[in-house]
Amino acid sequence: MRRLEELFPFLASLEGRPYPFYKDLKGTWRGEGFDLRFVHVQGDPFATPSVVEVRYPARALEKLRVYRHPTGKVAVGDFLLRALKARFRHLPFFGGSGHSGRVFVEVESPKVLRRAGAHLGQEALYLRFRVGLPASGRRILGKEAERLFRALVEHLRGFLWELDGRALVSQVQQVEDFAYLQESLPQRGLVAFVGDGAILPRESGVSQKPLRGAVPFQSPPSLRVSFRVPHKGEVVGMGLPQGLTLITGGGFHGKTTLLEALVHGVYPHIPGDGREWVVAHALAQRVQSEDGRSVKGVDLRPFVHDLPLGQNTSFFSTEDASGSTSLAAAILEALELGARVLLLDEDTSATNLLVRDARMQALVQRETLTPLLDRVQDFKARGVSLILVVGGVGDYLDLADTVLLLEEYRPREATLEAKAIAQAHPTGRAFGEPRYPLAVASRAPLPESFDPRRGRKARVKGRGLRELVYGEEVVDLSALDLFENAQVRALGAWFQRLWRQADGKTPLRKLVEAVLGGVEDLFSLEEAPEVAEVRPLELGAAVNRLRGLEVRRVEE
Repeated sequence: MRRLEELFPFLASLEGRPYPFYKDLKGTWRGEGFDLRFVHVQGDPFATPSVVEVRYPARALEKLRVYRHPTGKVAVGDFLLRALKARFRHLPFFGGSGHSGRVFVEVESPKVLRRAGAHLGQEALYLRFRVGLPASGRRILGKEAERLFRALVEHLRGFLWELDGRALVSQVQQVEDFAYLQESLPQRGLVAFVGDGAILPRESGVSQKPLRGAVPFQSPPSLRVSFRVPHKGEVVGMGLPQGLTLITGGGFHGKTTLLEALVHGVYPHIPGDGREWVVAHALAQRVQSEDGRSVKGVDLRPFVHDLPLGQNTSFFSTEDASGSTSLAAAILEALELGARVLLLDEDTSATNLLVRDARMQALVQRETLTPLLDRVQDFKARGVSLILVVGGVGDYLDLADTVLLLEEYRPREATLEAKAIAQAHPTGRAFGEPRYPLAVASRAPLPESFDPRRGRKARVKGRGLRELVYGEEVVDLSALDLFENAQVRALGAWFQRLWRQADGKTPLRKLVEAVLGGVEDLFSLEEAPEVAEVRPLELGAAVNRLRGLEVRRVEE
C-alpha cells in the first residue's frame, strides 16, 4: 500500500504521458488521519470523471454520532456531502480538456436523502466524489494534477474537524422529528401535515429555493393540530384527514403550490428550506394523465371497460395511451404498488376520467369510462385517501370529507359551506353502481424486460430528471416525482438488479421492495457516488413506463 505523500510526486512524474497512465493511480494511498482510494479511474478526459474515496478512521465517527434514529444517520451522511461540496467550491481553477480539474459532489436539492456518496460504517467513515483528472488533449497534465490533489488533500485534512457541529445537530434533529411526525400521521387519522409558518412557494419553476416575501402558511383553526416531536417539542399546523380532500380556490391563489408541497413532503428537508414541516404520508403518490405512454397488462376494467368491437380491458396493453387511459393506468398501478394516498390536480388529469356530468349522462347512454367520481366510496373502503385540486369540477362537493379553500394563499376550511352549496344547487347527476369492482390485479415482470444491453454492451445513462437511457430505449420519467439526477441514476442501477432478480413469478410490488430492501446501503454501488434513494413507488412507476416491459398475471 502506497503512502499519500508519494501521490504528489507520482502525479508530477506523469506529465505529458498518454492519458491511460492515470490507471496506475488505482488503489489506496494511506495518509495520516485518512486514506485516499481511487475506486475508478476514467480512461479519457472526456469520459465520466474518476471516483475518489476518502476513508476516515473510527475516531472520526465519535463527533458524528449525534443521532438517535436511523433517519438521523441518513441526515449525517447527507450533511457531510453538502459540507464537502461547499468546501470544494474554494478549490482553485484547474484548466484542461474535458472534465479536467473539476470536482463533483452531487447534492442538488434540499431533500435529505440516503446517498451512495457517504457511508458511516462500524469502524470508518467513507466519502466518495468524482474528480476529472487533468489533461491537455489526451496527454496528462501531471503538474496540474499534483496541484489539484494537494489542494484536495488540504481540504480533506481539515474537513471533519472544522464542521459546523450546531448545524449538523440541527439537521439531524429536523430529520428525526420529520420521521416521528410522518410515522404518527396514520395513528391520528391524517394523511398530511403543514406546519404554521411554512413557506410553500419556490423562487421559480426551476428553483427549489423558497420564495422571498411569500405569505407564510397559517392553518385554518378547524384543521389545526399539534404534535409533540422528540427534539423541537410542540409543532402546530394543519392536519389533512383521511378520505377525500378537495383543495380549491380561484386561479393563482396557491392550490397547486400546496399540492406540490405535499408531493415533496414524502421526504425530509434541510432546515431553512421553508417546507421542512410539510409532511406527507410515506405512501403518498401523485398521479396524472400522460398522453402517449405505454401500458402493459393492466386490468383497466375498474375505469375502462366494454370497448367497441368487444376489446377486452382485463389485461390491457397499448403503446399510445390516451389521457383518460393513462390516468386510469397510473391510478391502478399506484394501488398495485401499495400507495395509500393519491394526489391529483384537475389541470393534469383527463376530465372525462374525473367526472361525467348530468347532461353527458343523459346524452351518452353507452359510456366506456367509469369516472373517478363514481369510485370515491370504493377508495375509502380500501383505506386509500384522495387529495384533489379542483377549480371547475363542482360535482365532487357531494362526496368530499374536507374542502380547503385558498384565498390569496391563505387556506380556510369550507367543508360545511361546500355541503350547503351542494344541497342548494343539485347537479342532477346520478351516482351509478360501477359494473366492475375496484380490484387490483398483480403482475409479475419477466426478466427480459430489464435487459440493458445495446448489442453486447450495457447502456444505462440518466439524462436529467426526465429521461433514463436504458438499453435500446429512452424511458420517459417526466410524470414521476424525482428531485435529483442522482435518483434517475439510481433507477438505472435498480433496473439492472431487477434484471438479475426478476423470475416472471414474483409480483412487481414484492420484487421492487425486495430489490430496494436487499441492499443495506447505497454505498455498495461503489462506482456511482452520485446515486440517491428512491422509494418502491417511484421504482415501480419507472418499471411501468418501460416500453419493453413484459408481464404476466399472478395470484398473491
